Amino acid sequence: MTHSKIKLEIVGATARITLKNPPVNVIDIPMMEELLAAIREAESKPGINAIVFRGEGKCFSAGVDIAAHTPEKIAEMLQKFNAVILAIARSPKVSIAAVHGNCFGGGAELAMICDMVYTAEDSFWGLPEIKLACFPPVACVALAALVGQKRATELILTGRTFKGSDALKMGLVNETAVSALELNGIVDRSLKELATMSAAALAVTKKAIYTWDGLHLDKGIARAEKIYLEELMKTEDVKEGVEAFMQKRKPVWKGR
Repeated sequence: MTHSKIKLEIVGATARITLKNPPVNVIDIPMMEELLAAIREAESKPGINAIVFRGEGKCFSAGVDIAAHTPEKIAEMLQKFNAVILAIARSPKVSIAAVHGNCFGGGAELAMICDMVYTAEDSFWGLPEIKLACFPPVACVALAALVGQKRATELILTGRTFKGSDALKMGLVNETAVSALELNGIVDRSLKELATMSAAALAVTKKAIYTWDGLHLDKGIARAEKIYLEELMKTEDVKEGVEAFMQKRKPVWKGR
């Protein structure tokens, strides 16, 4: 498959997938399709034991394309984005996210679902969907297991932005870096350690680690998607939120 929204590089035992949709690496439907294809390609190669996700340019990702939140596109968008998330979670390869700059919405969900997450201290994270009268389905299901129920609820319901250094304190990431060079070094250190391991053993061990969470994630995402399509998309406020964002104005909520 020819990629235009991502870049896939395979070097040794590592597949590197770079989000490449300037200026802020918005995750649109074509990128979702390319991400899924790239993950499948990496999985087809037994010599690969890790997949690294990063963003090109000034940030990791500003999130999923707001234009895809319309009634005509939302079902396809959710299905394809959730397919990417589940592919990462189910993959026998170890997944690593290297985050710099902004990491919002669907970008944050993609990063948090990875097995290991490293971020720049001054990166900015957030789940701003509630500000559009939407919610982040993957975070609703998975975030509490990472940062605790109360913290997850606060972040999702307020849409608050926080720095990479705060993400470390919450337990959302493994380690922070003070520069892009140091971030690359931290990722490379883990890749070197993983390269000395049996790819088969890593795959089986990862499966064992996520036995319970994997079952919860599958059912949880399916349930969250159903609520999104059958309940949220029937509200007047979600239409207003998306339209207000696209028109660059303040939304006027009706509470219904």
